[in-house]
Amino acid sequence: MNKLFVYSIAAMVGAGVVFLTSTHEPKNPYDPAFCAGPPLLTPEALADAVDQGYEIDREHRCIDKRTYAEITRRIQENDKKRRELTERQQADQEKAASEPKETLSQARAGFYTAIAVTEGDHPILPNPPSNLFVRADYTSNQQQLAAFVTPNPNDNKRHPAIIWLTGGDTSTLDNFWEPQNGSDQTASGFRDAGFIMMFPTLRGGNRNPGAKEFFLGEVDDVLAAADRLAELPYVDPDRIYLGGHSTGGTLALLTSEASARFRAVFAFGPVADIENYGQLIPVNFANLDRKERSLRSPVHWLDGITKPTFVIEGKDYPGNANDARELCRETRNTRLHCVLVEGKTHFTALPVMTAELARLLISNPAGYELVMHLPGEIPRGDHSGH
Repeated sequence: MNKLFVYSIAAMVGAGVVFLTSTHEPKNPYDPAFCAGPPLLTPEALADAVDQGYEIDREHRCIDKRTYAEITRRIQENDKKRRELTERQQADQEKAASEPKETLSQARAGFYTAIAVTEGDHPILPNPPSNLFVRADYTSNQQQLAAFVTPNPNDNKRHPAIIWLTGGDTSTLDNFWEPQNGSDQTASGFRDAGFIMMFPTLRGGNRNPGAKEFFLGEVDDVLAAADRLAELPYVDPDRIYLGGHSTGGTLALLTSEASARFRAVFAFGPVADIENYGQLIPVNFANLDRKERSLRSPVHWLDGITKPTFVIEGKDYPGNANDARELCRETRNTRLHCVLVEGKTHFTALPVMTAELARLLISNPAGYELVMHLPGEIPRGDHSGH
């Protein structure tokens, strides 16, 4: 019986094969000695096989068995290499996770900064009421720096104490005992609760010697101030805390990452990355060693925190709430707590929360691990975007 054959010319370029496609049966019957699989009876099936790199046996209209075996071998080899690479990557990740990361203290060791800013304006030291604060200067990097401290209450007791770092120009003090222009930098809730308070100036601030390094050498100044505070006969050296607001909060957080000196640290409204301050800091980090920026950016060193540290910020604008979220998102360190205060801003959260912290801490005895849970705490290590 005669058959009607319909041919269509198709140039199939794959593995160097050019052939005619047809809708009729193959010239020779299926032969497993030559074919890897059944005949390819449609142009689409032929095109798909060529796209995958197979050669076509034109006599049997099937995938050539020899090339099928070769391509299968290559696929298996590639799969094996991918599995081995994945296993090596997993092993490297597990090894990296098991090894201690470089701490901020280690990264700072032996590093000499290129940043040293001496500003023309050197305001004189403020003159607080003597019943509130007296001078208690300290030495850092062989330079004498000014500080003010609560006077001795003369009650023959050792009291808890806190070093407070103000916002703005953290190195410099003006009127730090009274609220100014709607911004309460006094942290007076601690003073009212019976804490001994220290307000240090830092290198390059007021009329101090040295130059401003913006969050690098100033860490050493804060630690030196703590040593001076601990020497006072009316201070409990085991209950010295550190706190700060805005730029002072960033410096407090960096200090916590670099040292276990303080019983706890309270960083109000810090930034995650130093460049988030923009023109507030007269330094172009783009022109400097990358380490200049990383050593001043708290987000890189959170895993090194060993004492309870609280990042606290108002949830409402204006503020650095997104920085707080980023800081807690980038670590699972249980020593770090990030708190967003509902209905408060960068400025209005400060007096409310300092008073609450003072109330919680004033009767907390030394010798016990400090455990506090504050409302508004957000989860650590959460990359879900919530």
